[in-house]
Amino acid sequence: MEHDLLGDKEVPMEALYGVQTLRCLENFNISGNLLSDHPQFIKAFGYVKMGAVLANHELGLIPDNLKDAIVAACRELIEGKHVEQFPVDMIQGGAGTSMNMNANEVIANRALEILGREHGDYKVIHPNDHINMAQSTNDAYPTAMHLGLYMLHQDVASALKAIAKSFRAKQRQFASVIKMGRTQLQDAVPMTMGQTFGAFATAIENETSKLEAAAKGFLVINMGATAIGTGLTASPGYAELCTKYIKEITGWKISLAKDLVEATNDTSSMVNYSAQLKQIAIRVSKICNDLRLLASGPRTGLAEINLTPKQPGSSIMPGKVNPVIPEVANQVCFKVIGNDTTITMAAEAAQLELNVMEPVLVESLAESAIWMARALDTLRVECVDTITVNRKHCRDLVENSIGIVTALKPYIGYSACTEVAKEALVTGGSVYKLVLDKKLLTKEQLDRILDPKNMIRPTILKF
Repeated sequence: MEHDLLGDKEVPMEALYGVQTLRCLENFNISGNLLSDHPQFIKAFGYVKMGAVLANHELGLIPDNLKDAIVAACRELIEGKHVEQFPVDMIQGGAGTSMNMNANEVIANRALEILGREHGDYKVIHPNDHINMAQSTNDAYPTAMHLGLYMLHQDVASALKAIAKSFRAKQRQFASVIKMGRTQLQDAVPMTMGQTFGAFATAIENETSKLEAAAKGFLVINMGATAIGTGLTASPGYAELCTKYIKEITGWKISLAKDLVEATNDTSSMVNYSAQLKQIAIRVSKICNDLRLLASGPRTGLAEINLTPKQPGSSIMPGKVNPVIPEVANQVCFKVIGNDTTITMAAEAAQLELNVMEPVLVESLAESAIWMARALDTLRVECVDTITVNRKHCRDLVENSIGIVTALKPYIGYSACTEVAKEALVTGGSVYKLVLDKKLLTKEQLDRILDPKNMIRPTILKF
């Protein structure tokens, strides 16, 4: 039997959580997306609470035996234990109080076990008085969320770097494959398939560096702010000590916010990260659109590349195979873009000294990061790594394209190119063949102009 502000409540004997966690379970059956589904955030609470108890111990506020038991309990969370003891919904009212208390109760009861005491023997170790000492939900919760999101970021960054590497490999593999470039879905000028995939790699690499910069915002924390940033109930020097210990425990470049009042109501690090993740979603979705266009066909589309068949494509059309991997990646990108709108509105909803909408902000950003990392890995392994190119078909399209005349303009002049293009359009003939028939260039000259190595950089040949 446990007691809180609202009265007494029975808690299962085997549970490490307590009465305030149970209140959350009763009140917030919302998303079904539970804290137990996110071990990164549970681990982050271990970091935060360990840093706090070490700081308070150094300040002489917690005796050695209690400190040792609490640190041991926190270490178990960091090691991934007791995940099932965090059943609260990620979406909740109270600005994360229920989540913070879930952590406080689990750590307190596990520390009591370590000391050989019964669960709920809070006269010895109390969730609020000891585990939450010198803290408020308003600094412990956002700090834990920042650290958890930083862990998720590492997964996203790894997935981005891996798929960029795959695109670079395809750039080298397809470096000698000449194809038509297109603008506004119309023939433009020749290029190589290697350039197409190299551009994909560059896009991902550029956005990855920006995402890495945005993620550094998660390493700025507000521990010691307590309720509104004034540090009420914390001892002088606690904020700096707690930050120092969290930095040591994690090995990350953690720093304390310069203005704790401002930091306590600020969610800009999450807004910035979401905005950059949205930009990545836009880039990735565009790449997926291109892959689907380049692989369209097999007989009536562009059919320049081949995506490995993954499943039958139709319940009615025999033999049809669809580009399902780029399709699912597209849909993840749409979700990330939509979540960014939720994050924007949740951040805007801050009032006075606190933003109570952080739970939906965190849940949305975590979903975006997790989905994006999975989508990138799926796109890389199930699609990009196995792409092949239809080399002869690509060259045939170049030789039969009207757009090839642009590459010939420095050699035969604009007027001659215009006449050749016009005749090719009217007759349906090949520009390549018309240039040879009109003896405007020799076959050797024409082939040299259209050599892929002369298509990938500014080049004027001398004949």
